[in-house]
Amino acid sequence: LYDHPNNLFVAGFIGSPQMNFVVCDVIEKFDGIYLVFDNNILHLEDHRAQSLRDNGYVGKRVMMGIRPENLHDVDYSLKKYKDVIKAKVQVYELVGAEVYLYFECNSTNMTARVDPNTKARVGDEVDLYLDCDSMHLFDIETEQAIR
Repeated sequence: LYDHPNNLFVAGFIGSPQMNFVVCDVIEKFDGIYLVFDNNILHLEDHRAQSLRDNGYVGKRVMMGIRPENLHDVDYSLKKYKDVIKAKVQVYELVGAEVYLYFECNSTNMTARVDPNTKARVGDEVDLYLDCDSMHLFDIETEQAIR
């Protein structure tokens, strides 16, 4: 249920902090399929791109879900990811061995769970890695997972 939720309700219900949800446009360019939201462009891996293409989502909107632990402070991430999103920190919350950064993206409040050594503070513009392998995609109308 946590790793492969079948629908939007289950995805949002399980986990703390809750999964982030962002409405994205699905576009196709000469070199692949992309999700576009709030000046961010994510290039999708072949299997996700093919699924969106095969199921008729190119040119439409989908709901992307990403858990806070799958957003990483670029300066403190042990692993390097290819996709980076821009965020302006609205709230900084130290919770022991981790920090929650609350920010707005595409008019949606989001949370990142980052390393406690982060230098990000309220008002800062930060770059966050987005682990696309861990994202979830949902049909906006049916709220069912897109596989």
